[in-house]
Amino acid sequence: MAFYHMQMQQENIDTGQYQVTVSDRLNNRPIENARVRISYTGAPDSTIEEVTTDSSGRTPVIELKTPPLEYSMEPVEQQPYSEYTIQIEAEGFEPKEIAGSQVLADTLSRQPTTLNVMESGETFQRIVIPPHTLFYEYPPKIEEAEIKPINENGEIVLSKVVVPEYIVVHDGPVNDSAAGNYYVRYKDYIKNVASSEIYATWPDDTIRANILAIMSFTLNRVYTEWYRNKGYDFTITSSTAYDHKWIYGRNIFASIDRIVDELFENYLSRPNVRQPILTQYCDGKQVQCRNRGWMTQWGSKALGDQGYSAIEILRTFYGNDMYINVAEAISGIPSSWPGYDLDIGASGNKVRQIQEQLNTIAEAYPAVPVVTADGIYGPETQNSVRIFQSIFGLDQTGIVDYPTWYKIQEIYVAVSRIAELR
Repeated sequence: MAFYHMQMQQENIDTGQYQVTVSDRLNNRPIENARVRISYTGAPDSTIEEVTTDSSGRTPVIELKTPPLEYSMEPVEQQPYSEYTIQIEAEGFEPKEIAGSQVLADTLSRQPTTLNVMESGETFQRIVIPPHTLFYEYPPKIEEAEIKPINENGEIVLSKVVVPEYIVVHDGPVNDSAAGNYYVRYKDYIKNVASSEIYATWPDDTIRANILAIMSFTLNRVYTEWYRNKGYDFTITSSTAYDHKWIYGRNIFASIDRIVDELFENYLSRPNVRQPILTQYCDGKQVQCRNRGWMTQWGSKALGDQGYSAIEILRTFYGNDMYINVAEAISGIPSSWPGYDLDIGASGNKVRQIQEQLNTIAEAYPAVPVVTADGIYGPETQNSVRIFQSIFGLDQTGIVDYPTWYKIQEIYVAVSRIAELR
C-alpha cells in the first residue's frame, strides 16, 4: 500500500516486468485462457491490467510501475518494490487472489500460481505475501555452530551429499505445532528464499554468493537430518530465527531463477569436512551479525559493486578456506547432465532421451513442437529446444546446455508424474 500512495504523489518512478503463470495443481499442466486481473495492492478494486494465459499457462510480459531502481541499491527507508494484487479465474477451477506480489525496477518478476479444480460449491483462496526481509524487521538468526557434530549416539546423517528433489518446509518457528508443512521442490525453495532475502537488482556475483550460502545452509539441514533427529517431521523452517525466510505463494525474480538453475548442484565446504557448511548471515543494516565470521548481505552487495567474484565475496566473510563443492547425486531426475552441450550434429542415446522427453512435455505444453526421436540433433530438435527455453525462461539458444538439461528433466518429471510425493 505504501507504494500505491507514493506513486500517486510523485513522478520519480521506474518500471519492472511482470508475468503470471497458471497451472493445474493436481496434474502440473498449464491452464490456458485463465483470466488474470492486476491491481495495486493498495487499491485492489481498480484493475490496471487484464490479461489471459496462453497454451503454456503464461500471460504476456507486461510493464508495471515501481519505485526508483536506486532504492534497492542502498539501504534506504523507502520501499524499493511495488506490490500488486492479482485475481485469477479459469473455467472449472476455484478462483484465487494473491496480494503483495513484488515488482522491482528493471527486473522481470514471475508469479507462479496453481488452481484447484472446482468441486461442489464455489470456494476462494487468498494468499498475502508479507514484506521482503531487507525491508521489514524479522527475528535475527539464532547463532549455531557451522559444522554439526555427527558422532552422537542414534544420530542419523546421509552417507553423501545429495540434492533432494523435495524438502519439507515447516511454515513457522520450530515449536509452532499449528504451522503447516509444505512439500517444496528443492530448486523452487532456494529460488523462493533468495527472492525473499536479497534484491534481484544486485550484481550477479553478489546474487551467486548469497544463493551459494542459502544452498549450503539448506543442504546442511538435509545432510545432518537436523530437525528429524530432534523428533520433527520436516526438513527446515520458514523462520528467520532458525533458518531462512520462505514465503508460501510468493513471486520469483528472473535473475535469481536463472542463477539457481546455474548453481543448484553446488554447496560450500571446508577442507576435511564432509558436510555442507551451515553458512549463516545477516543483512548488516537492520540486523547486525553477532559473529564476525558471518556474511552481511549489504556487505556482499558492496563487494559485488567492486567487481568481486562470488567466491571472493564468500571468502571475505567466511575465510579463505571456504570452497565451492558439487553434490555427489541429484534426486528425482531420470538422468544427470552428460558433461557436454547437445547441439546441431550431436547424436546418440542422450539426444534420443531429450527428444523423447520433449515429446512427453509437448503433451502438456503444445507450443513445444513434437520431434522425431531418432537420436540425431538436427534443426527440428534445435527449434523444439528453443521454444522450450522460451517457455521456461531460459536463454533461447536452441542448445541443451546445463540449465536446459536439468529444466527438461524437471518438467518431464512434473508432467509425467514419475516422481510422486512420498
